[in-house]
Amino acid sequence: MAQKPRIARVEAVVNIASGTASPEAAERMSELLAEHGLSARVHAVQGEEVGRSLRAAIDAAPDLVAVLAGDGTARAAAEMAGPDGPLIAPLAGGTMNMLPYAIYGNGPWDEALATILETGEERGLGGGCVDGRSFLVAAILGAPALWAPAREAMRAGRISLALGRMRRAWTRAFSGRLRYALDGGPRGKAEALAFMCPIASRVMADDDQALEAAIIDPQGLAQAARIGLSAMVADWRNDPSVTSLTCRTAGVWAAGRIPAVLDGEPARLPSTARIEWRPKVARILAPPAQPAPAA
Repeated sequence: MAQKPRIARVEAVVNIASGTASPEAAERMSELLAEHGLSARVHAVQGEEVGRSLRAAIDAAPDLVAVLAGDGTARAAAEMAGPDGPLIAPLAGGTMNMLPYAIYGNGPWDEALATILETGEERGLGGGCVDGRSFLVAAILGAPALWAPAREAMRAGRISLALGRMRRAWTRAFSGRLRYALDGGPRGKAEALAFMCPIASRVMADDDQALEAAIIDPQGLAQAARIGLSAMVADWRNDPSVTSLTCRTAGVWAAGRIPAVLDGEPARLPSTARIEWRPKVARILAPPAQPAPAA
């Protein structure tokens, strides 16, 4: 059984320009840590100060580094801390909050922090790496990645921007196929591929040591349109054109550069990319593990 780690000193980094974080959130962070009797230093920063504050917080070697920011900042904190550094608590302060929601659920960040300070357990956080860049939740390569900016604009209520991005995505989507090989196996072809870490997968346990690989291969324009719509309003993994497997490594090739989304952030990859599973990127403070349901 996992033991509750000893938490006495806390460094907190609040990106006040990120999503739902704000100077008021930094004040709430200070209050909450004080309520739990912790020695804490809260950095309320933005812009280029964020990276420097993360580095200073981790180098101070506290028992816990709490990060209230977006997925990109959470990923940077995990990479800086590494598997032997201080515990990380990536809290939901961004726009999409893929990593915090995967770990703590969709509740408010202060409730999640209070819970883990009282009953949290240490857990190793695994992740993937593609073209030298980490992802801790999911990486999407190929056509569906083009719909991510439109979906983010839609969630933010920016309808005209979302429509413009949808038009751009549609003109570029499904114009080239990817070639892939999972774990050195035979090559296949698909319109797109998605790699999900166990913490985000619906078919894997959190402690599984592999990635879920979703092969997205619509047959014809109608199925392509359906997946494009699913990328906007639903979960494209439910589409019958998607097949899920598991792997630890993968190779992906294309005729040109590959559009991608890494933990919700758009990226452009070279025409050849290698994806790898990393069993322990960092240590996180997570809620107690739930017992497996009875058979």
